[in-house]
Amino acid sequence: MPNAADILVETLIAWEVKVVFGLPGDGINGIMEALRKRQDQIRFVQVRHEESAAFMACAYAKFTGKLGVCLATSGPGGTHLLTGLYDAKLDQMPVLAITGMQYHDLIETFTQQDVDLTRVFDNVAIYNAHVSDAGHMENLASLACRSALAKRGVAHLSIASDTQEMEEQSRSKRNQPRHVPNRYFAGRQLPNDDELDRAAQILNGAGKVAILAGRGALGAHEELTETAELLAAPVAKALLGKAVLADNDPYTTGGIGILGTAPSQAIMEQCDAVLIVGSTFPYIEYYPKPASARGVQIDSDPQRIGLRFPVEAGLVGDARETLRLLNSRLTRKTDRSFLEQTQSAMAGWRSKMAMLENNESAPLKPAAVVRAFGRRIAQDGVLVADSGQNTELAARHVDLDIGNQFAVSGALASMASGLPYAIAAGIADPQRPIYAVVGDGGLGMQMGEFSTAVRHNLPLKLLVICNGMLNQIAWEQMMFLGNPQFACELAPIDFAKAAEAMGGRGFTIRQFEEIESVLDEAFSCEGPVIIQAHVDQYVPMIPPKMPKDYARNFRKALPGTPGHEAIEANVERAPLREMINAGEK
Repeated sequence: MPNAADILVETLIAWEVKVVFGLPGDGINGIMEALRKRQDQIRFVQVRHEESAAFMACAYAKFTGKLGVCLATSGPGGTHLLTGLYDAKLDQMPVLAITGMQYHDLIETFTQQDVDLTRVFDNVAIYNAHVSDAGHMENLASLACRSALAKRGVAHLSIASDTQEMEEQSRSKRNQPRHVPNRYFAGRQLPNDDELDRAAQILNGAGKVAILAGRGALGAHEELTETAELLAAPVAKALLGKAVLADNDPYTTGGIGILGTAPSQAIMEQCDAVLIVGSTFPYIEYYPKPASARGVQIDSDPQRIGLRFPVEAGLVGDARETLRLLNSRLTRKTDRSFLEQTQSAMAGWRSKMAMLENNESAPLKPAAVVRAFGRRIAQDGVLVADSGQNTELAARHVDLDIGNQFAVSGALASMASGLPYAIAAGIADPQRPIYAVVGDGGLGMQMGEFSTAVRHNLPLKLLVICNGMLNQIAWEQMMFLGNPQFACELAPIDFAKAAEAMGGRGFTIRQFEEIESVLDEAFSCEGPVIIQAHVDQYVPMIPPKMPKDYARNFRKALPGTPGHEAIEANVERAPLREMINAGEK
């Protein structure tokens, strides 16, 4: 007779779960045994830290569209999952977290690792339950999977260690066996005709339409392109939507926000209508002024309609099908001047970025390395970035095509997510090459996880920007509050040697002249590779158009900031000088 752990794993298999990320522990021994017995049907990927398991489950859901699953033992094992689970919550990814507990009759008696994880997970989970016995497990395991997928969030099951080994004798008479179907039922969600007509009226009547596309627009490339063509509308991309359109697409202005482009900011300032497709990009200050533009939004979640901008038409539905319905109501604009002016501005922006990328001066400039790294990404490659200045570098200096995938910790913007994301991409599809751009701060947090990439021989090329600083935090201290940089310096780590010590390959770049030859050698290697680039720590992270208060704070903070002479020398070079000066006028 199957026990509760057997029922759990059989349920996961029925729900077509292929991978569970986690770390063994005594609080989940029963589940580990159930997984061991079914290795031919479901794969267990051992990580070095439970936080990584949750990041991997989130990233796996992003890359595959399927349920991500992570597993941790009682007490600290469970609490370690939280950061990665909040990543899933904030980016609306379906993830099931399974945690162990101490013996059921010792809970709340101050025994070892006596942490009530259902209470701990109450804020992060949309479904959160403690399993009482084997009969209960049959119902809860299926409902947890369904809830995570239906609500696009985190479901959590907490199971006492002895409960995992309980058999079904305790089933109540009302709880009939196999009354739960282990499959997901999905349907089409389409907007109402009157909302579509209202949206078309707004967009057809506008003279300058800007589009903001996010992750929800992935898979709608052709429809979004048709919309942009009909409306003569430039398309700004939220970071999670980087792969929605190719970065060299004539309709796109690239990223938006502090990591974005000046043309993206300009179209939001100049448009008289904005169409938001599959995005709740959080920085409201980069949207159009509500009084200056009308709004239309497409989102599969009605709760998110109007979250950032007071739209007049809200189209609730899948982006691809909704755009198709909307396009049939749009009239092609004959005045293409807004789009053409924006395309000219994008050519100018690309020239400015090329100046940064071709700067041969010492110390080595980070944009030069990232651009060269990005040029080597395969057409079907997957790119991930960590959180920090490396995110800005990947967003601005790596051009992706439609065949690429991109992922990052979005709304949570957590450091230490990049390497786990990359590993999840490799586990999801071992045939696709994987690339990562990370910082020395984030990689230092979860460096040991590189051994997981080595263990699975993943085709990973990881570029770590070594500037010896928590650089984004340093610039935030200066720009946001006008305070001198403090406590952001990092102790050095030789990541190339660490890669070799863990069984991978490691390479180092210190000068502009070394970039091409070192990258050629690194990219010729099979298996996981770390390329550390020692770059100028005094290159500032400048918004595309520096707000006046940022520019004022920056100038105020400079005199008391270590290395301010080097910072001043960098910002006096084009194009950083123009980007700073734009905020001081």
